[in-house]
Amino acid sequence: MQASFPYLADPLPRAFAHRGWHLDELDGLENSLPAFQRACAEGYRYLETDVHATADGVVVVHHDANLDRTTDGSGAIAAQTWEQLKNVKVGGKAPLSRLEDVLEELPNARFNVDVKADRAVRPFVEVLERTKAHDRVAAAAFSDARLVRLRKLAGPKLVTAMGPRSAFALWARGKLPLLPLGRLVLGAMAQVPVRQGALRVVDKAFLSMAGRSGIEVHTWTIDDPAEMRMLLDLGVHGIVTDRPDLLREVLIERGAWRRSQES
Repeated sequence: MQASFPYLADPLPRAFAHRGWHLDELDGLENSLPAFQRACAEGYRYLETDVHATADGVVVVHHDANLDRTTDGSGAIAAQTWEQLKNVKVGGKAPLSRLEDVLEELPNARFNVDVKADRAVRPFVEVLERTKAHDRVAAAAFSDARLVRLRKLAGPKLVTAMGPRSAFALWARGKLPLLPLGRLVLGAMAQVPVRQGALRVVDKAFLSMAGRSGIEVHTWTIDDPAEMRMLLDLGVHGIVTDRPDLLREVLIERGAWRRSQES
């Protein structure tokens, strides 16, 4: 694996709290500071989140392009300034957060950040530079072109996931090793669903090809303990979950929780 990245230096497997710990009394508070704080308090080191940029280039932690689903605000994040958004509440309770503030509040957490929009790329990289957070932040995106731009702006110190085209090329090479697919745009991580429609993505061939390429495989979003066990037995390197309570139980029963999460 990519031991040269401090982000990936912890023992495997990696357990990611998807958008933080938004269970129990925190239901409805996904991607909020309280959700991230609770995940850390529960023993999680790796947190998954998403970012967009405001009209004035402030990087905010939020999954959707619009505010309506999870906050008491409305409209597109990209069409509003931070001054307009700073009083918006997630779930009507927790303030919308800037990425910079979350990184400051949780200095020991490692964030897997899905950069959701092209306009957020440069501001995101600028936040990493200001906070010197390259060692504890990884970038992902559902766009190969966006990832290419992230790598170009941030340089080799930023660990990134593979984009969809690269992940598909990796999968295809696992099935047909001699297939001439050209040069893969490699990231250090393939963060993929177990299945894409009728297609099985994560299997022994995919994991074998990833291993030979020095790439970790993280699967999302896995909430069933039986599936967690199956994937860990298969050899995945990380699991992203909305049920961090259940994933922790599975890792504890396998003797993997203390080794991988309580460093």
